[in-house]
Parts: sequence; C-alpha cells; structure tokens
Amino acid sequence: MMDQEPNEVLNNLKGQITELISLYQKSKQEKESLIHEKLELMEKVEILKRERGELDHQYNTLKLAKTFAANSGDSQEAKVKINRIVREIDKCIALLNR
Repeated sequence: MMDQEPNEVLNNLKGQITELISLYQKSKQEKESLIHEKLELMEKVEILKRERGELDHQYNTLKLAKTFAANSGDSQEAKVKINRIVREIDKCIALLNR
C-alpha cells in the first residue's frame, strides 16, 4: 500500500510536467505567430505611409494645377504654393534617407 502512494505521486507529477511542457510549447508557437503577424502589420503600415505620401503629393500637385488654371495672373500665390510643395518633397526625401 505504501509503494503505491509514491508511484501515484510520481505519476501525478509526471502528468503535471507533461502538461506544463505542452502549455509552454503552445505559448512559444503563439508568440512566434504574433511576432510574424506584427512584422507583417509593420510592413503594411510602411506601405500605407508611402501610399499616403504619394497621394498627398498628387493632391498638392492637383491643387497647384487648379490654382494655375483658375488664377493664371496670381503668380505670388503660385510661388508660395510651389515653395511649400518643395519643402514637403524635401521632408519626404529626408524621411526616405533615414
């Protein structure tokens, strides 16, 4: 009778260790999956940032073209807008060079 108790305790302990190992492996796989998902999302964010920059540039170009078409005599306003666009382009280039 006394021999069974240590065996039961040992078997119970083995079962708990096996369960802990299983939980550890599952957590490790989940962590790797989350890291992979994070990297994919970071790539998507970078792509969307670039697309937004391109769209902002297109928008500003269209605004500038509209200004020229509507106010061909107002060259000072056009110069101000061109200078602003050039500064924005310089900022974009600086960001890309990081």
